Amino acid sequence: MGRQLLKAATYAAIATSLILAGCTEQVKPKAETTPPAANAPPATPTPKKVPDVVYVPTPQVVVDKMLEMAKVGKNDVLYDLGSGDGRIVITAAEKFGTRGTGIEIDPKLVKQATANAEKAKVSDRVQFLEQDLFQTDISSATVVTLYLLPELNLRLRPTLLRTLKPGTRIVSHDFDMGIWKPDRIERVKGPRREHIVSLWVVPEKVPPELLNVDAEIQQLRQLRTPTPQPTGN
Repeated sequence: MGRQLLKAATYAAIATSLILAGCTEQVKPKAETTPPAANAPPATPTPKKVPDVVYVPTPQVVVDKMLEMAKVGKNDVLYDLGSGDGRIVITAAEKFGTRGTGIEIDPKLVKQATANAEKAKVSDRVQFLEQDLFQTDISSATVVTLYLLPELNLRLRPTLLRTLKPGTRIVSHDFDMGIWKPDRIERVKGPRREHIVSLWVVPEKVPPELLNVDAEIQQLRQLRTPTPQPTGN
């Protein structure tokens, strides 16, 4: 129990720093307003679904470590789930000639990532799709990269294990996969804090307990919910 509380405290500290950066606040849809006038400039595109988290960039030193740990090469197919400005997919294409796809629900970030790929001259090897990562076909991936919060990692775990081929590498920035223990963990010193990078390899035979995440999600929610304290009279 003490180890679980320590893990919860660690996650809380990282999540708090992300909140201060504005990256884990839920984005609430705005109320309907009067349609703009005919001569008004076009509205900025908004996501079709409310994002689970607001994007915050992964430092380049962490991107490099993630790709190094995954041993990314020119024959790999990389999927970055929650790709933001595209830096992981673009770096892999630039350094290793890797083909990659970024999945991002925010159309503004998809547009930005596409422009960044054109600027880096890797548009022939990468693409960015405006999609819900839980509804994306990732079966062709040989490498998957993530920078999501703990509950999202847990929700994704059964899909990753059922869909990906044995030997596929999964790399996560900061957050783990619950009871699925990583094959390798590295700590990376970033510009503002220390980052954790974890690597998993999809096994030939998936243990059945890794496919059921309901209890783990419930436990995670309980650990991050403050225990009510008795009040004095």
